[in-house]
Amino acid sequence: MPRQRYLQAITDGLAEEMSRDPKVIIFGEDVEASVMGDTRGLVDKFGRDRIRNTPISEASLTGMAVGAAAAGHRVVLQMLFSNFIYTGFDAIANQMAKLRLMSGGQARMPITVLASYGGGGSIGAQHSDSGYPALMNLGGLNVILPATPADAKGLLKTAIRGNNPSFFLEAIGRGGEMGEVPPGDVTVPFGKASIAREGRDVTIVAIGSMVKFALQAAKELEGRGISAEVVDPRTLVPLDEDSLCSSVQKTGRAVVVDEARDRCSAASHIAAILVDKAFTSLKGPVKRLTVPNVCLPYAPAAERRMIPSAAQIVEACAALVKKT
Repeated sequence: MPRQRYLQAITDGLAEEMSRDPKVIIFGEDVEASVMGDTRGLVDKFGRDRIRNTPISEASLTGMAVGAAAAGHRVVLQMLFSNFIYTGFDAIANQMAKLRLMSGGQARMPITVLASYGGGGSIGAQHSDSGYPALMNLGGLNVILPATPADAKGLLKTAIRGNNPSFFLEAIGRGGEMGEVPPGDVTVPFGKASIAREGRDVTIVAIGSMVKFALQAAKELEGRGISAEVVDPRTLVPLDEDSLCSSVQKTGRAVVVDEARDRCSAASHIAAILVDKAFTSLKGPVKRLTVPNVCLPYAPAAERRMIPSAAQIVEACAALVKKT
């Protein structure tokens, strides 16, 4: 199977969907220059009628996306950083997420919003949030966090073809990572978790950027005689609750790793589901590894201390297994 970089898989997914459907358009801040790398070369192939730079006005961009989608286009909106979603939140929360319901299904919202999230790049507090918990709470939106190039391409194609708004979130600093990508027109369904590694002693539910660290931790835990299963939800909305619970029913223990802040995080929601639906299988408490309830600092050394690491996952899993 051919290997590709994460960002190249996204670019190829965009190009394939634009070739497949002339109604797919892309607009946003600096999409022609492709400062994030995911739209590189597309303007040369598809022209400025379908690839358009916009002013730096996120409130206008999200409103434009709603209007263009309602008019029949399939919109890909590049928002650059997930923090910028906050400044466009009115149209997201009050229009994007609700118009299909409020119109009785007459208004479709085929919108895919691209944005980078998380730390590791030392780009300051206003560019480093993992803002997906706020999106999860809205209802009416899909929330996608691909961890591999194959999932990035497959989930992106599913999002673009869908008729509901989807937020496709890319982890900062992961664009150059390589992985196998199946050739051809391959989509990945929403709401189906991936078992990234099988195990029997503890389940590590790793969200997006944390999958890499969870796999590193699982390898080290193996050397300690602990078999860790790594589950990647892939999409937080819809969430594959059955796969998460099945894994915990097998291992009896769970550690949830999330780059969002602890309070009202995706990890908190997943932990609540596991306690509610797999309680009788649990041998101990569900542990959460998250970012403290502070903004991420600019200083690289300070930023690293805030983000869950492979070493922290190892220690959390080892302590849980030892106690139970």
